[in-house]
Amino acid sequence: MIDAVGNPQSLLLLGGTSDIALAIAEQYLAKRPLRIVLAARPSARLDAAAKRLEAKGADVSTVDFDAKDTASHPAMLDKAFEGGDIDVTVVAFGLLGDAEEVWQDHAKAVELATVNYTAAVSVGVALADKLKKQAHGKVIALSSVAGERVRRSNFLYGSTKAGFDGFFLGLGEALKPSGVTVTVVRPGQVRTKMTEGMGKAPLEQTAEQVAEIAVNASQAGKDLVWAPGTFRWVMSALRHVPRPIFRKLPI
Repeated sequence: MIDAVGNPQSLLLLGGTSDIALAIAEQYLAKRPLRIVLAARPSARLDAAAKRLEAKGADVSTVDFDAKDTASHPAMLDKAFEGGDIDVTVVAFGLLGDAEEVWQDHAKAVELATVNYTAAVSVGVALADKLKKQAHGKVIALSSVAGERVRRSNFLYGSTKAGFDGFFLGLGEALKPSGVTVTVVRPGQVRTKMTEGMGKAPLEQTAEQVAEIAVNASQAGKDLVWAPGTFRWVMSALRHVPRPIFRKLPI
């Protein structure tokens, strides 16, 4: 259970090697020891993530999670919850891909859409069943500002994040009567393994900066937060730019 000052005792990272998810875990670990379940495919990166958190005092276990194998998701969550209730779940898996390549390669387009949207719905529905039964818990769903108004420059990725964003906002509304909260986090570009090789972007942040925003928003019970907060006003303006003008913007 989450204690009187809002600190959880257990954490599930769906996308257990994500830089942002691990930084979120470290934010919580700075306040108290935690039981942490890392859900990801077995790999050296997963082993390194477990050791990183154990070094900070976490009791870490792992479960095999393949985002594309949606039929396996309910059983994966059964295993993740074997150790008891989960106070906070972080949904942090996804693909970025090469923006120009993915819309012209059928297999890669389907893979990106499956991982970023279909798999998110799959784990979200199965997770909701678990959380309703335990009647408490928080979800932090890592979306993207790319989904707020889809741009030509990365429209396939942006469209998947638009769907992801809408699903988890709706899931939060559906779960509120059960005592469960969902916080959707919309970062801009974040300096992580996923964005290696990309040039610096306006309002770019580190994984640690996004993690701090996400944890504070979840503890405050917010439905939605931007990272950094300035993006709220930037995207609010961009949403109202007429399409003939919007398509000419250098973004």
